[in-house]
Amino acid sequence: MEQKTRVLRDSFDRSYEAGAVACHRGDPADHWLAVIEGIVKVDTASKEGRVITFAGVPAGSWFGEGVVLKDEPRPYSVVAIRDSRLAFVPKSTFLWLLEQSHSFSRYVIDQLNARCGYYVGLVHNLRLHEASARVAFCLAELFNQQLYPATDKTLGFSQEEIGRLCGLSRQNTNRAIRELEDAGLVVAEYGSIQILDLAALRRFAHSGD
Repeated sequence: MEQKTRVLRDSFDRSYEAGAVACHRGDPADHWLAVIEGIVKVDTASKEGRVITFAGVPAGSWFGEGVVLKDEPRPYSVVAIRDSRLAFVPKSTFLWLLEQSHSFSRYVIDQLNARCGYYVGLVHNLRLHEASARVAFCLAELFNQQLYPATDKTLGFSQEEIGRLCGLSRQNTNRAIRELEDAGLVVAEYGSIQILDLAALRRFAHSGD
């Protein structure tokens, strides 16, 4: 009860319109974050302006534990893909919970392990340079139960939002989704995309391995 009381007392939430930056690259990592509503992407940009999307984070998911633990500037930006609301837990409260709660420490360890596996897969996927495989990977990884426990098989994303999530142009995203539809993996509807075969979608994401 003491732990819950402190988290509720110390934490706060903020709302962001689609396209707004919630956290800038280089900012102090002073908070552990959660998406209450909407979806955000974690990305960075090269000096030449090329944007690389590391992850999409849907509602019901926590993120940013690694950079809080490392005590260094945030190496990525957090951008709202659609209108979103985020929760902010102060770093001091996060670290206090780690010391006070064995179950919370176990949860954070599992988060870090799942995050590491995700980024290994992401780096490999980016090297495939196939838009359809990249879209398949981004969609399939939204169903990682450790990282994103609340994802539904019907994703309320427009194709434009999927493109932002994957770091692809709208044209390449549309072409990739048509390929996934032709393979019987998804069905795209207005403002949403339904996953028909998650296991096959994951295999397709790694088809160039």
